[in-house]
Amino acid sequence: MSEKLTGMVDVSAKERTTRVAEAEVRVLAPPELLDRVEKGDTPKGEVIPVARAAALMAAKSTHLVFPHCHPLDLSCVELSFEREPGALRVVSRVTALERTGVEMEALYAASVAALTIYDMAKFAGLQIRVDGLGLILKRGGKSDFARSASRP
Repeated sequence: MSEKLTGMVDVSAKERTTRVAEAEVRVLAPPELLDRVEKGDTPKGEVIPVARAAALMAAKSTHLVFPHCHPLDLSCVELSFEREPGALRVVSRVTALERTGVEMEALYAASVAALTIYDMAKFAGLQIRVDGLGLILKRGGKSDFARSASRP
């Protein structure tokens, strides 16, 4: 095995620009369980506020989990929860004035929100599934990216 040095990418020469990323994920579950999640009627309490707080904490700590991510000064982290047939769609949006993108922060926030919902709803059985984690928007770096929202 080679002894090649690896580490974080050096971004010190890059200009700070406004970086934006959005990610989505779905929590698939029976309608009755999704009703309880939306109403906060679970043994562990209100699901959506806890999932939102967990996602905010995740976005701010992304660099602690992924070794190649830079610690970033995030300007804004937003979460939305939208009911769909048989699913709860979670969308995270992260913004920062930085030298590197915020895609991992958006992806991590969405995934942690979904896993929090799973954790708080698993009392009803394990017919819950987390599905379709993906980036839906990236702006502000070398290249921009956007795709239309996927459907279950």
